[in-house]
Amino acid sequence: MTATPSSALPASEPMSLPARLVKRGFVRWFERGGWSVQGALPLPAKAVVMGGPHTSNWDFLVFVGAMERLGVRANYIGKASLFRWGPMARFMRGLGGIPVERSMKNDLVAQVSAELRKAERMLLVIAPEGTREATREWRMGFYRIALAAGVPIVPGGPDYGRKAAVFGPPIWPTGDPDKDLEPAWEFFRSLVPLHPDKVRFPDGSGMDGKAGTD
Repeated sequence: MTATPSSALPASEPMSLPARLVKRGFVRWFERGGWSVQGALPLPAKAVVMGGPHTSNWDFLVFVGAMERLGVRANYIGKASLFRWGPMARFMRGLGGIPVERSMKNDLVAQVSAELRKAERMLLVIAPEGTREATREWRMGFYRIALAAGVPIVPGGPDYGRKAAVFGPPIWPTGDPDKDLEPAWEFFRSLVPLHPDKVRFPDGSGMDGKAGTD
């Protein structure tokens, strides 16, 4: 299924001029490159988007372009210190940033899941790998946030073979991540990342399903 724009955007702060210019450049790259949006559409009103495999900085541009094509305002997590200076705070919030305190006194999952629960519409994009290099340590914060907020997980990622941002069917977390995420691993193996050799799944295998070397 191909993308059709949504008529409703989530409420957000007005986007600053620098944020608008940066976003406009990303979207122009997406459109001029002939990229499309495919998969299980439309996306849920509220969900945690499990973005992967993450092997290049270009992946972020694909996601920004895809969300613009869908008419959806995506959100992401940023450390609270980035939001304490006026111009920077407006820039970060304008791009969909959510400030969180990362001190030992605060529970990141509780903070972010609370934002999801109270929002009418929110797509929170998280890259579980946390790096563009080969790693089998896919961080499970995204799963715990979705479980605590009572929202589905949507696997999504760029396919450089098809030049498409692709989204899989929503996955409702039950508290059993090993079983729940089996469809996500299968979905990610169907994509063509920019650097397939950098992909390692939690079981240590690569895109071909064979054990790799870190």
